[in-house]
Amino acid sequence: MKPYQVAIAGGGLLGRLTAWRLAEQGIRTVLYDAGSPTGENSAAYVAAAMLAPAAEAVDGAPEVIALGYSSLKLWRQYLKRINSPVFFQENGSLIVWHNQDAALKNRFLQHLARAHHGKQPAQQWSADDIARNEPQLGGRFNQGLFLPEEGQLDNRQTIAALAEAAQQAGVDCRWHTPVDNLDELHAQADWVIDCRGIGARQAWNQSGGTRLRGIRGEVARVLAPEVKLNRPVRLLHPRYPLYVCPKENGLYVIGATQIDSEDDSPVSVRSSLELFSALYAVHPAFGEARVLETNVGLRPTLVHDRPEIRCHAEKQLIEANGLFRHGFMISPSVAEAVVETVSGVLGGNRPETAGELPVLYCGS
Repeated sequence: MKPYQVAIAGGGLLGRLTAWRLAEQGIRTVLYDAGSPTGENSAAYVAAAMLAPAAEAVDGAPEVIALGYSSLKLWRQYLKRINSPVFFQENGSLIVWHNQDAALKNRFLQHLARAHHGKQPAQQWSADDIARNEPQLGGRFNQGLFLPEEGQLDNRQTIAALAEAAQQAGVDCRWHTPVDNLDELHAQADWVIDCRGIGARQAWNQSGGTRLRGIRGEVARVLAPEVKLNRPVRLLHPRYPLYVCPKENGLYVIGATQIDSEDDSPVSVRSSLELFSALYAVHPAFGEARVLETNVGLRPTLVHDRPEIRCHAEKQLIEANGLFRHGFMISPSVAEAVVETVSGVLGGNRPETAGELPVLYCGS
C-alpha cells in the first residue's frame, strides 16, 4: 500500500486549504511546495485578502460571486478551528469617489443591482454617515456606498496559520521541494492534486480546454500609524481605481492595477506614481506613510475568469486552478469542492459536480 492516498503539488493558499481539509477527513496527505511555510513564493503572499463578493459582483461572474458568499461563511468556521491568531474583520467596506466622478457611482449601483437580481446590497452613506463611521474621511467625501456583507483577512498570517494547521492535522508537508514532474508523485500516493497556480501553466495548457495565463497585479504595503480606517475603502476613479485595506498596527495594503501580462518584474515608476497619487487623494496623511514594500503577483486566470476542477481519471490526477484575483474570496469553497471530488474518486465514484463547481473529466 502506498504511504499516502493523496499528494498535492503546490502549497499556496488553495493547496494548504485542501491539504488541511483532507487531513481533517482522515485522508493520508502529503503536500509539496517549492517555498517555505511562510508562503513567500505564492500569489497569496502579495494579495490584499479582501473578502468582497458584493463589490466584485460588479464585473465578476455569477458563479464566482456565489463562491465568494459561501466562502465568507467558511472562513468564519475555519478560523475557529485554527490555533494561530489571524486578523479577520467583518466591518464591511466603503466605496467613495470625488465629486467629478459621481457618474461612476451610478454605474456601479446599476451593475451591483443587476448582479444581485435587482436587490441592492449597498447602503448609501451621506457625508455625516462617513464622518461618523470613518472620522478621518469626514469632510473629504460627500457620499459613499457601504457594503455590509464584506470582510478581510491578513494574508500572510492566514497562509502561515494554514501551514501550521495542516501539519497539526497530520499532513506531511515537504517545504522547499519543487515538483516538476507530477508522475513522480504517484510513487507516493494513489491520487495527485495539482494546485500550483501559475506554476501549472504548461501542464494545464497541454491537457487542452481553457488556457491558463497570468494576470499581473501590483500592490504596496505602507506603514501609516497616523491614519485610522475601520474597514477597506475603495476609490472609484476613471483611470486609477484603488483599494486601501487597513490591517493591524498601522499597516495598509494598497492596490489598483490589473494588467493582462505575465511580466513579473518589479513595479514600474508609472504604476507607483499612479498608485500613490490616488492614495494621497483618499487622505493627505498617507503622504507621510512609509513604503515598506511594493510587490507584483501573477494571478492564474482562465478566459472566463472562473476556477475549474479537472479530473483525469486514467491518470488519477485532479487539477484545480483559475482563481484569478479572487483567491482569498473564493478559495474555501473551491477547496471544499476539491475535497468532495477526492472523496468521490477514492470511493470509486465520478462526481459531476462538487459544491458549486462542475467537475470536468478529461481523457477516457
